[in-house]
Amino acid sequence: MPLAVGSKAPDFTLKSKAADGLKDVTLSANFGKKQTVLLFFPLAFTGVCTQELCDTTSGLGEYERLGADVIAISVDSPFAQEAWANANKIKLTIVSDLNKTATKAYDVVFPGLAGIGDTSARAAFVIGKDGVIKYSEQTATPKDLPNFAAVKAALAK
Repeated sequence: MPLAVGSKAPDFTLKSKAADGLKDVTLSANFGKKQTVLLFFPLAFTGVCTQELCDTTSGLGEYERLGADVIAISVDSPFAQEAWANANKIKLTIVSDLNKTATKAYDVVFPGLAGIGDTSARAAFVIGKDGVIKYSEQTATPKDLPNFAAVKAALAK
């Protein structure tokens, strides 16, 4: 079960690939400034994950209008994430949770995906400016997408 609405969002600092190397992305950097949508996804270079992040990229303007930053998280390396994002024109901030620290902290581990090992489950969280979880969802299967209408409704509140 993912962390519940009303819980304090666990902070993290994870690596993202930048033009000049790796950069740190820290959740609490948004606290007091803007809301954050966290999108946990199982693996880069897979069909449903590509659809989800491409669709989210095309709707980034709406998230910005709602005062939100979007951070996508998977257990892939930042180098694989960058190659995948470039190949699919994904413009989101994607961070590597290779050691599964954030995945475990948010309680969204998907055990033994396709027999290859533990990954992040597909999950969505809205974190308020105050660092408290306003929306929490883990999909029933990795093939299901989060309820993005509910995510946007939580941002609009």
